[in-house]
Amino acid sequence: MNSKLTIAPLGGMGEVTQNMFLYQYGQEILIVDCGIGFPDQYMPGADIIIPDISYLLSQIEQGKKIVGMVLSHGHDDHIGALPYLLPDLPDFPIYGSSLTAGFADQRIKDGKINKKVKVFRDQETVKIGTYFEVVPFAVTHSVPDAKHLLINTPEGTIYHGSDFKLDKNPIDGVLTDLDMVKKIGQSGLLLMLLDCLRVEKEEWSRSESTTGPAIEKEIHQVRGKFIVTLMSSHLHRIQQIVNISAKNNRKVVFIGRSVEQNVKIAQQLGKLNIPKGILISKKKINNFKDHQLTVIIAGSQGQEGSSLVRAVFGEHSIVRINERDKVVFSADAIPGNEVPYYRAINELCRNRIPVVYPALSPDIHQTGHASATEQMEILSLAKPGFVMPIGGDDRHRELFRTRVAHKLGYADQQILIPQSGDVIGLSDNNWKIDQQIKLNPKIVDGLGIGDVGPVVLSDRMALGEAGMVVVVIPRENGKFKLNNIEVISRGFVFMKQAEEVIKFIKEITIEVIEQKLNLDDRNLKKAIEKKLKRKFYKTIQREPIVIPVILD
Repeated sequence: MNSKLTIAPLGGMGEVTQNMFLYQYGQEILIVDCGIGFPDQYMPGADIIIPDISYLLSQIEQGKKIVGMVLSHGHDDHIGALPYLLPDLPDFPIYGSSLTAGFADQRIKDGKINKKVKVFRDQETVKIGTYFEVVPFAVTHSVPDAKHLLINTPEGTIYHGSDFKLDKNPIDGVLTDLDMVKKIGQSGLLLMLLDCLRVEKEEWSRSESTTGPAIEKEIHQVRGKFIVTLMSSHLHRIQQIVNISAKNNRKVVFIGRSVEQNVKIAQQLGKLNIPKGILISKKKINNFKDHQLTVIIAGSQGQEGSSLVRAVFGEHSIVRINERDKVVFSADAIPGNEVPYYRAINELCRNRIPVVYPALSPDIHQTGHASATEQMEILSLAKPGFVMPIGGDDRHRELFRTRVAHKLGYADQQILIPQSGDVIGLSDNNWKIDQQIKLNPKIVDGLGIGDVGPVVLSDRMALGEAGMVVVVIPRENGKFKLNNIEVISRGFVFMKQAEEVIKFIKEITIEVIEQKLNLDDRNLKKAIEKKLKRKFYKTIQREPIVIPVILD
């Protein structure tokens, strides 16, 4: 018999991104977060990844109803999938803090969807459907207005604790509400889901307020432009850079769609204070001398096509970087992005442009995630019956089990480490894996959503690793002209110096045609492809894509 209350992590487990959780009780579904993921080296050409909502759609077909969605904070791995998934879902209310709602509304608008996010206030009880009550409260993170969520259900109270840290000196003065956490612990808590990403570190995460002084050291004696790249949502850091620039008589210009949008939204909501006369339009950048400018530019991960990368390689229409400038990377490389990140830094160094990054000056970037010590602090206050680490890779979840939960006296039965596709059932003050569902995240590639699958990615990997061979077989009046076979190669071998390779490609093609003349064109091409691939691997240990073409 299935549990009345279930939790289905549609973004998978053991993954940092694609945050999307379904809480289901009876016929009602509450969604928490709707985020994107980022492709790795095994997904060439892919732009982003979005959660697989097949299970959610199947529940709707069975008569279940989405009663609402709650957004924990404004990072794209928590809100970025909204424009891709909302068109496939029925209408329901979405809730978030003022800044999160502002960012989410912009994403939804970009997707040409007519919908607005409702703004909730700290410690306001939001009744969602018949069974769910959600109470948001403040936590510190690398984006302002982040919230943890208390979810009251008939089966018990759940604490949904996504990305956070316990910053004791936040830029906006808004501390993590530990008094609220303590009250929750005193009232009784069934289950706590908690961010575990930085569990490998024992020391308390340093305050965001330490980045300002570190960045200010870098601005001194810069003869040209002071160029800073960072995460576009990092408004606390942007505020510090604006203040530093004003102090050093520099105008500030924002470059890049994401950072320009986020700054505009934050200003409208009073989350960012830019003194009058400091901000200039990027169109007027040439009206000022380089030493009068601070440029805050998007593209801190070295993303292909980003404003920073185009500027680094001399392709940006507005920003030119020269030896008198200094470039500060106020961001670490996201795991998997190391190659493009350091490619941009290397290009700057190759051109003798001063560049500073966290490996050289650690305090120019601070994490937005809690260390093991901070995780223990909040877990010991909340005192849940069960705890489930989220937001980390498998190594982080296992370390949380041993380094955090065990140290606080939790037995393994009290620590939930589900696998991707596991649906957790909660009933009678206990838990179990209720069912296992298949998760196949969709790949967004350009304007295509979900049309790039494993086969296409496999072909792209093969093309990148071993290239392509096209065998053109002419045919006239139904008869193959075997003496006129042409071989075309891209990324396989340099054809002018590969006469032997070309020769055996032609010989094998002729051999297959003569043996398989009774086959139709489709199966004949498959036979040629199969035989050539085997021969390639046997003789030169390479497996290029083979494309036979019959030309009438």
